[in-house]
Amino acid sequence: MHEFGIAESILAAVEKRADGRRVCRARVQVGALLRVAEPSIGDAFALVSEGTVAEGARLDLVTLPVRVTCAECGAATLSADPHTVCPACGSADVDTEGGDDLVLESIQLAEATYVPGDPRGDRGDAV
Repeated sequence: MHEFGIAESILAAVEKRADGRRVCRARVQVGALLRVAEPSIGDAFALVSEGTVAEGARLDLVTLPVRVTCAECGAATLSADPHTVCPACGSADVDTEGGDDLVLESIQLAEATYVPGDPRGDRGDAV
């Protein structure tokens, strides 16, 4: 199950960006060529993140399509399925481009404990 390797890479990026702060959610762009199944990556991320700042964090995936160009007719299209045929002529002789991205788009921190430049702290409490 290659999702564990991908989950470990996501966790490393989350931990680096979180800088020791608890994370409750992470949003990740995943290319279609990686063929990541959302339930599987969620389970893998839950396992690899145990005992870390991302333990219990929700993982949201955004699947990025692959660009498919037909070698027969030259038609180009985007597809979420990397094993597709040309929609114009039906040929299976296609070239793919992109779709292998893995990008940590954002994280949501569980609670900020310090906000630089804000003497009231993170909740807006009066001093």
